[in-house]
Amino acid sequence: MTATAELAIRVRRAAFNRALAEADLSAIGPILAPNAVLVTGTDSAVISGRKAQLLAWKREFSAPSRTIYARAPDSVLVSPAEPIAFEQGDWSGVPATGGGVEASGRYTAKWREIGAVWVIEAELYLTLA
Repeated sequence: MTATAELAIRVRRAAFNRALAEADLSAIGPILAPNAVLVTGTDSAVISGRKAQLLAWKREFSAPSRTIYARAPDSVLVSPAEPIAFEQGDWSGVPATGGGVEASGRYTAKWREIGAVWVIEAELYLTLA
């Protein structure tokens, strides 16, 4: 169960990264829990709820100088007691027009299995560069 859950979460993370790179809001929505919370890495702004996050990504995708963000998980720890997991890793943002990393840091995400699908409940970002 744990290995299967970890693989499922890593696949969902890859899909989320792909959706961000392709500015695909319709692919992001199903990966977020309805009450998902995101705490940004720069100013610790809290974006609460799937709808609010989708609006924030829509604004980001339409920005003239948009940044493409990606998360690279180091570890996924699946709870043996509940259908939840904790993901940790590095994140980075690069200009959509090309070039080097604009910002980067560490992140953690809490996942929950609802039905047979893993969704993000919370993400917390730390900007290091």
